[in-house]
Amino acid sequence: MTGPKKSLGQHWLKDRDILSRIADEANITSEDTVLEIGPGLGTLTSELLRRAHKVIAVELDEDLARKLPGQFPGTSLEVVHQDILRFDLRQLPKKYVVVANVPYYITSKIIRLLTTSSNPPRAIVLLIQKEVAERMVAKPGDMSMLAVSSQVYANVRLGAVVPAELFTPPPKVDSQVVVLEMRSSSLVDSSLEKLFFQAAKAGFSAKRKKLRSSLSSGLHYSKDEVEEVLASVGISADARAEDLSIDDWIRVAHAVKKEGS
Repeated sequence: MTGPKKSLGQHWLKDRDILSRIADEANITSEDTVLEIGPGLGTLTSELLRRAHKVIAVELDEDLARKLPGQFPGTSLEVVHQDILRFDLRQLPKKYVVVANVPYYITSKIIRLLTTSSNPPRAIVLLIQKEVAERMVAKPGDMSMLAVSSQVYANVRLGAVVPAELFTPPPKVDSQVVVLEMRSSSLVDSSLEKLFFQAAKAGFSAKRKKLRSSLSSGLHYSKDEVEEVLASVGISADARAEDLSIDDWIRVAHAVKKEGS
């Protein structure tokens, strides 16, 4: 058996009950194409093949990618040896589903790739670090850039917690399933999206600072200009980025656009 490679953040999960619950979260039908990221030894793959019309497994590890097809002869499995960040999602059928146990170090990049694609999935089910999963479902008062960028595109909810000891080798922290059910359209109008993310990223770039300072630095406005912009939409310049809702950031973006016009 191929051992986990630390350099690729590999941790094998073999608990059949948990694997079945992860697959169930995706509500896969016999007509669905499933994109599995980092199938590893194929333990989750087997659960997906029982449910889906087709499974396309993208694996970066050359040894694993070569061995995996032989474990599932006569099935609809297609294995692609490639970095998922270079994989062309446009080749997949519309409303495909993503299910994956992904390395912690690449979680944010994978979420951004999938949610902003011109061919987004219907749903995304990921097993990720518990702390990161909790950040993704945060509410105003505890928001992060990851929460904003996830919730703009999807309804996000938490699934089962998976203790570290169920993995080989055990990671240092527990994991949790997070489910992103993609919205039919982004909460932010396409004409405002660039300004929305510029403003939010400016705010979170110095999240410990008050908006007066973080937006001034990030948007290259004077503090007086920032105060004026925020006051126009009823937001205190003494608030911090983590306090704002997505609707708040939309209002900030509208005000910045008006200020610059």
